[in-house]
Amino acid sequence: MLTVLLVCLSSELRPELFSSASRSQSLDRAMDLGLAEDHFSRPVDSFVALDIEQLKMAIEECKRLILELPEHSERQKDTVVKLIHLRLKLQELKDPEEDEPNLRVLLEHRFSKEKSKSVKQTCDKCSTIIWGLIQTWYTCAGCYYRCHSKCLNLINKPCVRSKVSHQSEYELSICPEIGLDRQDYRCAECRTPVSLRGVPSEARQCDYTGQYYCSTCHWNDTAVIPARVIHNWEFEPRKVCRSSMRYLALMIPRPVLKLREVNPLLFNFVEELVEIRKLRQDILLMKPYFITCKEAMEARLLLQLHDRQHFVENNDMYSLQDLIDISSGRLSCSLTEIHTTFAKHIKLDCDRCQAKGFVCELCKEGDILFPFDSHTSVCHDCSAVFHRDCFYDNSTTCPKCARMTERKHDDPLAALYSHRNAP
Repeated sequence: MLTVLLVCLSSELRPELFSSASRSQSLDRAMDLGLAEDHFSRPVDSFVALDIEQLKMAIEECKRLILELPEHSERQKDTVVKLIHLRLKLQELKDPEEDEPNLRVLLEHRFSKEKSKSVKQTCDKCSTIIWGLIQTWYTCAGCYYRCHSKCLNLINKPCVRSKVSHQSEYELSICPEIGLDRQDYRCAECRTPVSLRGVPSEARQCDYTGQYYCSTCHWNDTAVIPARVIHNWEFEPRKVCRSSMRYLALMIPRPVLKLREVNPLLFNFVEELVEIRKLRQDILLMKPYFITCKEAMEARLLLQLHDRQHFVENNDMYSLQDLIDISSGRLSCSLTEIHTTFAKHIKLDCDRCQAKGFVCELCKEGDILFPFDSHTSVCHDCSAVFHRDCFYDNSTTCPKCARMTERKHDDPLAALYSHRNAP
């Protein structure tokens, strides 16, 4: 570590800073105070008297001494420690600690003062390092925007979580670029002048919005782009601006993608999607058994899907996280395991659920059938369950539907009641 610091110092040194003899006395005085000072005890008469310019001169002298002293010597190590203390003190003088409130609300951000001092962070406003040991900093509880306390009042970007709450939908066009001329050659967010040549500032394109941003608003973060997943089944992360990165991170677990409407052909080319769709359909068929079963409610079987609550509500809405997990194979493994647990409860473990099974009325043979069995078919009108082969080979109508029709003819009141309540 010391060697790395020496290399960095050698590149920082500027010999012309010490060429003037008139400044040598001031440097010596600053060095005496800086190197003899115990900065943690904060003495009254010596170190406090130093101003920022004297500290800068002392730091430069420290760097010069470190390069001149014998390598790995004790005196060189002590000088490195002093250099660190001087730099921390300089930073403290530039950004003095003040009594700051623990909570601040700005532009729908809910900022809370951070207590962690050792974690190295970067301010999202000024793009400089946050020195947790000597600087006060805040984090938004909604979108995790981080900034110095001195940068709070300069923030002009509203909290991304509010956008997620008001506009829970994705941009589904792949990189919808409009061109720098349409942006008036300015950053799409802060309106700083930008150009592709990097003069005065480099224009960086966000693959999600298609717009161009300055280096302050675009840090070359990467994220999976929903439009590329839905249209191309492509999961390679692309470069996005900071606001898009936060928006996508907050949106990733939300089930807002209806694949059968956006790109129904995707199911013809992605076998994993067909498998997941069948498992989800089976789970929805199992749900009525669980909500009427005391043992299933006590065992909280449906809570095994608490991370994907939409799986017990419908079978056509997906989140971006669902699609990512389908591509990696993770969702197939976990959902198959849950499907097996649910089926075991209904068909083997619970007598009440077993009693709600069906007997094929077409062949009147075989085991008890359930609508989620792979070899069965369900009548769309009465929900009766039959063997698949029997159902498709049968040339007559469904036996249960026939009985219901016969009862309506035999009971005029039932037929009248049914007619009045028909849609």
